[in-house]
Amino acid sequence: MGRLIYGSSARELELDDRTLAHVKSITVMKLRRNESFTVSWQRGEDSGGGRVSIWVHPSISLQFEFDDENRPELNRAWLEAMMQEANKTGDLRIGPEVDDAANGQAAAHTGSIKTVKPR
Repeated sequence: MGRLIYGSSARELELDDRTLAHVKSITVMKLRRNESFTVSWQRGEDSGGGRVSIWVHPSISLQFEFDDENRPELNRAWLEAMMQEANKTGDLRIGPEVDDAANGQAAAHTGSIKTVKPR
């Protein structure tokens, strides 16, 4: 389980390493272009349900921590779907993986998301 650590409030979002690798890839691409955007996810019932969005800007501290030292293979179809949505709406939504038939990757992967309260 990896973590995205956001800003000075140290808000943490726990994601499985595979999902986090995809979020990191999109985030880095957008920030290289100096594009600000939101990242949104649904909170689990154990966190009270609902939805969370954070504003991502090049001036705000952002860290990606992975538990596994090996990099997962990225699903191009999932990256393209997330990037298209982020470009269209300005919101990178973290959701279930989409099928990448070209690489034989299944869409069954849904990831695990847990919001950790600021320290």
